[in-house]
Amino acid sequence: MTAKSTNTVWHHATITRASRETLHQHQSVILWFTGLSGSGKSTLAHAVEDYLYHLDISTFVLDGDNVRHGLCRDLGFSDKDRVENIRRIGELAKLMTEAGVITLTAFISPFKSDRNTARNLVPHGDFLEIYCECPIETCEQRDVKGLYKKARAGQIPFFTGIDSPYEAPENPDLTIDTQSLSLEASVQQVIELLAQRGIIKTQQD
Repeated sequence: MTAKSTNTVWHHATITRASRETLHQHQSVILWFTGLSGSGKSTLAHAVEDYLYHLDISTFVLDGDNVRHGLCRDLGFSDKDRVENIRRIGELAKLMTEAGVITLTAFISPFKSDRNTARNLVPHGDFLEIYCECPIETCEQRDVKGLYKKARAGQIPFFTGIDSPYEAPENPDLTIDTQSLSLEASVQQVIELLAQRGIIKTQQD
C-alpha cells in the first residue's frame, strides 16, 4: 500500500448522516457476513436485502466476487492481498453508512484482525458481525463452482480452509447455523437482530 498523501483534507458534507437517516426513515449500519466459501454468505446477504427492500429500506450488497471485478481487481489471494481487499471494503462500507444505507458485505474475510480493523472504522454499534457457521464438508458439497476440488488438487493456491486459515469470530453479533437453518429462518434471525438494535422498525413495533 502506498503512503498516505499529506496534501488531502477531509471535507465535511453539508448534508449529514443523521439527515440522510431521517430521509430514509431508518438507521444505517454495516452487516458484515463472514464464513467459509460455500457457507451461504452471499445467498443470505441478498435474501436479507430482498426482505429489507420490501420494507422500503435503502440497502446495498457488497459481494466478494463483484468487488474483485472492479475495486479490487488488482488483488490476488495472498495473505497480503486479502488484508488489502478487506481494508478497501471496510473503507467503502464506512462511506456507505454516511450515505444512510444499510450495507451488507459478503466476504470470507478470514482474519480476525482485518474484521476488527473494519469494525473500528465506524462508531460502536455500526458494525454487526454475522458468522455464517457451516462445516467445511458441507461447504464442499455445495461447491457448484468446483473451487474446493481445484484447491485440493493444488490448482488454486491460498484457498481458505484448505491451505490458508479461516479464523472464526469469537464474539460475533450473530451466529447463524447455515447448515441446519433454512434460508427463510436465517433471514428472520438477521431481521430480528436489526429490530433489537433499533436499526429498523418492523410491523410489530
